[in-house]
Amino acid sequence: MKKLVILLLTVSPLLFSLSCKKFIEEDQVSTLTYEYFKTDLGLEDLVRSAYSPLRYKFDNEQAYCLWNFGIDEFILGDQFNYSYYNTYEPRLNAADNFLNGFWVNNYGAINRCNLGIQLLNEFNNPTSKILGTDAQKNQRLGELRFLRGYYYFQLVQQFGGVPLVLNSSDSIRTDFPRSSIADVYNAIIPDLKFASDNLNTAADVGRALKGSADHFLAKVYLTRGSAVTDQRGQKATDMDSAAYYADLVISSNKFILEPDYMNLWAVVYPKGYPNTTVTIGTPPYNFDGVSGVASGETSKLSASNNSKEIIFAAQFSTNIGLASPSGSTAGGNRTHEYFTCQYDGGIPGLIRNSDNFNGRPFRRMGPSDYTIDLFDRKNDSRFYKSFRTTFYANTTGGKTPVGDTIAQFIVNDKNTTLTAAQVAGARYITYARYYRDASNNLQQGFNNNKYLSLVKHFDPIRLTSAFNEERGVRNGILARLAETYLIAAEAYGRKGNYVKALEYINKIRQRAAYHANEFRNPATWMYDGSTKGDVTDTYANLMATDVLFTTNAPSENYPPGVGSTEERFIHFMLNERTRELLGEFCRWEDLVRTELLYSRTKLFNKDATSIMPYHKLRPIPQQQIDLTTQNGQLMDATQKKNYQNPGY
Repeated sequence: MKKLVILLLTVSPLLFSLSCKKFIEEDQVSTLTYEYFKTDLGLEDLVRSAYSPLRYKFDNEQAYCLWNFGIDEFILGDQFNYSYYNTYEPRLNAADNFLNGFWVNNYGAINRCNLGIQLLNEFNNPTSKILGTDAQKNQRLGELRFLRGYYYFQLVQQFGGVPLVLNSSDSIRTDFPRSSIADVYNAIIPDLKFASDNLNTAADVGRALKGSADHFLAKVYLTRGSAVTDQRGQKATDMDSAAYYADLVISSNKFILEPDYMNLWAVVYPKGYPNTTVTIGTPPYNFDGVSGVASGETSKLSASNNSKEIIFAAQFSTNIGLASPSGSTAGGNRTHEYFTCQYDGGIPGLIRNSDNFNGRPFRRMGPSDYTIDLFDRKNDSRFYKSFRTTFYANTTGGKTPVGDTIAQFIVNDKNTTLTAAQVAGARYITYARYYRDASNNLQQGFNNNKYLSLVKHFDPIRLTSAFNEERGVRNGILARLAETYLIAAEAYGRKGNYVKALEYINKIRQRAAYHANEFRNPATWMYDGSTKGDVTDTYANLMATDVLFTTNAPSENYPPGVGSTEERFIHFMLNERTRELLGEFCRWEDLVRTELLYSRTKLFNKDATSIMPYHKLRPIPQQQIDLTTQNGQLMDATQKKNYQNPGY
């Protein structure tokens, strides 16, 4: 029996070994043979394995580098390894390991899909109970074609035109000409359409559904059709198609918005939040003061992982036997580490190795002023449900007993009446965004070390009980229904149907508002203009109207020179996506697709000092260029330059 030789686009032939995912249970399978993949069980393993590369987006620091750095929403923290992704310094070049890893991960995944598609089409065993009918085979083909379309969509958004490889290979190949961006989209769309036509509306947890394909079809059409000067093969009907497929997802009733935004991020809030009850001596966590899986937390995490709002997600597991060794770049969701300020330094009464509730403070990034100012904190519950503004003592030695509030972050505006004396005299250690010193000069209390911590990716559960354990178990959300609404809204708005666009936007805003009798952060009346004791529904004040984009509404902070309704609407939609999807690993691609990466990042990100217009594309990995041939020969310097994206 011959072993299957698969070629990644780094040219070296690799023996094909798989971690075969069963979504609940997994088996490690190694040195699988080509003959095994011709069986129904082998094909099932092969299809499962094609999901595993989805985890790459969440399992290491490429998560924020490729999707959340170098944009308008975040600035640098004070502890970082890859700041050049945010500053766009020359170290962001073709030799970067993350870019090569991203390339190899996606093409490795595409190779699995190609092989599975080939062998499924060749499979013919009517007696098989799992692949004996056309419907059974088409379900698995639909999964593979969905995944292949998804992986190519990732590649084309980051690199532009890339090699199209749509057939499997069992021999060495070194000629990989780049296809045009238009051709890549012309390959993605048929794959996703096939998936839409053949995938089930219900399947095993973690598998792609019809709604998954429809969501990404809507997003692909929106992305292609957003181009103005870029050439993506855009068509006049792209917005019609984006709206159509988004509407299919929304009207299917398969997916449902969570009634409370907080439900999406379960386990990141203290017990009883937002009406937290303090018990002196024990921090108000569902936690026993040690690392590991905490009482009550696993069920909450499971509930958020299985939310009916989530359309598609990369699956992670609490099973230690299925993960890579600690310290590796795979085997767990590590995004819980990157959005946290240094709470364990400068705040007596807080330490890291007392519990995992506060997480490991890698301090990679904090929200920009643009992000903080964008929220209507008085009426929009998403702000205080997205950021941690209160910390509780978890050790002795602080100003308050264990379990009581130890530190607070006050989010105010420049017209604050807080003074330095008030900050220093507060009962808790206080960081005010703005305050006035003894000479009445305006000062900033937030910095690159102490800033608002985004909680969406926090995960107190680890694969082991070690406090240094980095492998979290939260699933990585790749698509959820709220984004589908925003895709539909933008598509309709780009078609000039602002009434329909606002209908979808307000569906999201209605969920975002504080509901009647809902507890809200005291900051809403102390600093945000609300009235103490007011528990009325705030949707009437949060509801969007066309005034927000037919005029220069102050709440939208439109860049200078943005004057038409059409222009303002695009920036308005980017603002809406920030308010709903902040930190969810899609912003860099959003700015690129709208052709606004350079202008908005230059305006709102003070750290992106070296950004240039050509940074809208990543450099093609040097390893790929060096090993690619033309006419059987390695490329010369001119050919390599032509293969590379401009500017690198």
